[in-house]
Amino acid sequence: MKKAAAILLIILSSLFFLTQVRADSIDDKINQVRKDLETLNNDLKGKEANYQKLGTQLQNIKNQIVFLEAEIVKKEKEVVDGEKVLEYQKQLLNERAKTYYKNIGKNSSSLINLFVTENISRSLENFFYQKSMVDEDKKTIIKIVLYIKNLEEKKASLENERVQMTALKKEIDRQSQILAGEISTTRQKIAQLSAVQQQLIAQKQASLNIPKSAGTGASGCVDDRDKDPGFSPRFAFFTYGVPNRVGLNQYGAYGRSKSGQNVEDILRAYYNNFELKKDYNQDITINVEGGPSLKIEEYLKHLGEMPESWGNSGGFEALKAQAVAARSYALAYTNNGSGSICGTDRCQVFLANEKGGKWNEAVEATKGWVMVQNGNPIKAWYSSTHGGYIFSSGEIGWSGTDWTKHGTDTSSGVNSFDDLRNNSYDRESPWFYCDWGYRPEYNKTAWLKPNEVADIANIILLVKRDSSTSEHLYQTDRSNPAGKDTWDAEKVKSELRARGGNPYNNVSDVSVSADFGSGRASSVNVNGDAGSNSFNASEFKDWFNLRAPANIQIVGPLFNVEKR
Repeated sequence: MKKAAAILLIILSSLFFLTQVRADSIDDKINQVRKDLETLNNDLKGKEANYQKLGTQLQNIKNQIVFLEAEIVKKEKEVVDGEKVLEYQKQLLNERAKTYYKNIGKNSSSLINLFVTENISRSLENFFYQKSMVDEDKKTIIKIVLYIKNLEEKKASLENERVQMTALKKEIDRQSQILAGEISTTRQKIAQLSAVQQQLIAQKQASLNIPKSAGTGASGCVDDRDKDPGFSPRFAFFTYGVPNRVGLNQYGAYGRSKSGQNVEDILRAYYNNFELKKDYNQDITINVEGGPSLKIEEYLKHLGEMPESWGNSGGFEALKAQAVAARSYALAYTNNGSGSICGTDRCQVFLANEKGGKWNEAVEATKGWVMVQNGNPIKAWYSSTHGGYIFSSGEIGWSGTDWTKHGTDTSSGVNSFDDLRNNSYDRESPWFYCDWGYRPEYNKTAWLKPNEVADIANIILLVKRDSSTSEHLYQTDRSNPAGKDTWDAEKVKSELRARGGNPYNNVSDVSVSADFGSGRASSVNVNGDAGSNSFNASEFKDWFNLRAPANIQIVGPLFNVEKR
């Protein structure tokens, strides 16, 4: 019995100590979360709020809340367990109290006996034994009372923590809504001239001669990484792939063919929810605008969408996949021949003569093969180079279709830019990773000087502070499309200072962060003499394309930066 009581005392002491530590810990953490929220609220009020940083900060606070909720759940379990043994503790308290008073009486008798007994040593032994029993009862009573008191305090503390957590979660929801509203408002302000801006960007991109098909003879873009523009340090922005990145990736199909995939494997990699019908009507006539009218199979032999030479270097299955995609596209585009189709890369490149060779063999090998959905041919879009990713039609602003898909076009997972360069099926394309545009005076490269990158960062900082300045922030080497005066770099810095901003004179480092699941750059991080700033990647790309000199452009959602 004494041994059991001793063990119980040890357990009760441990519970008391642990309970106090955990309660203090949760209170401290709740107070810290509240301080973090106050800091976030103050940051949100500032004009220079860095939305991505604030979003990360808010997510960290949410993670803290999740942890604290788990701690409170543990505490709730301790309270429940404590209440289960509470009745026993109260019974034990009553028994100990009775024993205590009984032993006090015995101890008094022992003290009297000590003075009248003839056997003093035995009386002393009885006296001290009774005293130790009284002391032990007293200690046990105190421990039990403290346990019960602590349990009641813990229950009260738990209720208070629940109230605080509810308030904190409401505040976090409020901050999330504020942050989302701030981002939405800022983006709406920045996008006020989007129609003019997008028209200008389209005009600039049209001058780049971007290859829409792998069979083109146009150079399109030259990788400038090993070209010296005559100045250093320098920065260049490299885009992965070319528009539109929907459907079959021609260079990707070539890579897949060389890796051993067959035509059906390749088609399934790029399209969803279709039936491959292998006996489609071959008597349908395709009318080419400004050209002849030919039966579908003859029409296909005149297409110049993919290099015929690929058929001799492991890419014959890619040629077959292209033939099926082109056949399906033509039939869908013309509604099974009832309409006409253009003969340029806006539709499908039509050659005056048959392409011949392996291409004709691929057409013959897939004769009558059409991808259909509900019996109708699908509009099987394709382009030369996707840059390691496949997008659905809805993702790039077209009408959504369930036969297009989103995915990585790689042989293994992608967690970095290096993974993308090493594992993409279309990595052999000359347009897989390229900096688009050039300036003749700098060795026909797209390299930019640090102060030019600083200027692009400054115009974004300025338009965030005052969206009405956007009409003055187009590229300085072209006429202003809004009919306003275009502010040069020094004027931009002056205007930014006038609005309380801190402009860059020079940039020392630029990095790009990306979401490798979606295939999009997420942020551009700039460091220089004005400190560090992180910009939304899409926002940065738009303003870069409007401000960068000559025809230098970022042409897609996934891009990186190189420094030399």
